[in-house]
Amino acid sequence: MASDDIAMLISRVALQDQNAFSDLYKKTSPKLFAICLRILKDRTDAEESLQETYVKIWQRSDRFAASDNPAMPWLMAIARNQSIDMIRSRKPVADEIDTVYDLADAEPGPERQAEIKGEGRRIDRCMEELEADRAQAVRSAYVEGLSYQELAEQYAVPLNTMRTWLRRSLIKLRECMDR
Repeated sequence: MASDDIAMLISRVALQDQNAFSDLYKKTSPKLFAICLRILKDRTDAEESLQETYVKIWQRSDRFAASDNPAMPWLMAIARNQSIDMIRSRKPVADEIDTVYDLADAEPGPERQAEIKGEGRRIDRCMEELEADRAQAVRSAYVEGLSYQELAEQYAVPLNTMRTWLRRSLIKLRECMDR
C-alpha cells in the first residue's frame, strides 16, 4: 500500500473515522506485528504491544495529520517504542521468596557504601561539566529510561541530534571519569 494511502487513512482517523481506523489496521497490522514480535520475542506480548500501539495511533493521529512525515515510518516508530517500553516496564520476578529476602539482605558494607558515595560525587562533578540541557538529557535517558524519540520531542530537536548529544555527553563523562 502506498504511503500516501496510509497517510490519508491516518488523516481520516484523526477525524475519529472508525472505518478508516479499521482499514488502517487491516493494511498495516501485519508489518507492525512483525516489529513487535521481533523485539519482544513472544507472541502474546507482541499482540498486547500491537493493541497498545493502535490505541496510541488512535490517540495521536491528529499529530501525524499536522506533519509532513512519511506515514509508515511514523507507525513503525510507535510500534517499536511501545515494544521497548513494554520490555522496560517488566520487573524481574523472584523464583522463590527466599531469593527476595537474600536480595534485601545484600546491603553493602560501610567501606562499599563510602566507595559508592565517592563514585556518585565524581559522577555529579563530571555531570556539572556538561551543558545543562545535555546533562538533563543524559539523566532522563539513563536514569529515567526515556527513549531517544521521547527526548527529541521533549527538547524539540531532531532524533539524530538527540543521539549525537547523548553520545558526545557520554564520551565527555567517560573522559572526566578517567581523569
